[in-house]
Amino acid sequence: MLELTDAVVSFSSPGGPVVRAVDGVSLTLPAGSFVVVIGTNGSGKSTLLGSIAGTVRLDGGSLRLAGHDITRWREHQRAKLVGRVFQDPRAGTASSLTVLENIAVAACRGRHAGLRWATGRQLREEAARRLAAIVPGLETRLDQPIGSLSGGQRQIVTLVMATWQRPELLLLDEHTAALDPAAADRVIQATARIIREQGLTALMVTHSLAQAAALGDRLLLIHRGRIALDVQGAAKRRLTADDLADRFDALRRGDQLDDAAARTLAEAYV
Repeated sequence: MLELTDAVVSFSSPGGPVVRAVDGVSLTLPAGSFVVVIGTNGSGKSTLLGSIAGTVRLDGGSLRLAGHDITRWREHQRAKLVGRVFQDPRAGTASSLTVLENIAVAACRGRHAGLRWATGRQLREEAARRLAAIVPGLETRLDQPIGSLSGGQRQIVTLVMATWQRPELLLLDEHTAALDPAAADRVIQATARIIREQGLTALMVTHSLAQAAALGDRLLLIHRGRIALDVQGAAKRRLTADDLADRFDALRRGDQLDDAAARTLAEAYV
């Protein structure tokens, strides 16, 4: 279970205003939840994921995962509990290593082992089995540099790596945004399958309203660092991409009204 309580992340530039990218967010994810997060650019959704992964420091609030208070844990400490897949297919992998060697690094996380021992027959067979179950034929490329794979293939290998040791939480940060539509669809299908088969707790940020409507059992819409919409259960299953587009339009209209009111107030005191 993930428990985020009154989380605050603030940013400021020299001489500029302080902006709360995450503004007092409280969130509880029961084990086995698959939560999709959407929001406009700059809404704070990726910062929220970063604050959970440990790449962004919380300025306020607390974070518990799987019974541990990880509020002050560094990113590498949280990596024992958290798997993560990034937008860039190259992130989280070593291009000069083979597919199998990259998987070995993930398999040995938290242990001391050399690659020669780690890439033995047992790991090779298990890696081949897992890859073949998702993309038949990908298992034949275990001894090729991972940099030789396409972006979609590389993201699927990264998914396998991130979930190799069944993390307490899987974070997916717009992990199909850099892919062409066909590759993105294959990665999304692989994502849904792995989450379902392993019973993972997952938090997925996406820019795709179609993905947001179709995937997961809960949806969060982040706006100006806050949760503007939280839908789950039957209400989530009824959501369509058009419903979400309407929500975005309503938020934009509200922002325009707020900006106009601010300008009017400022002009009144000139």
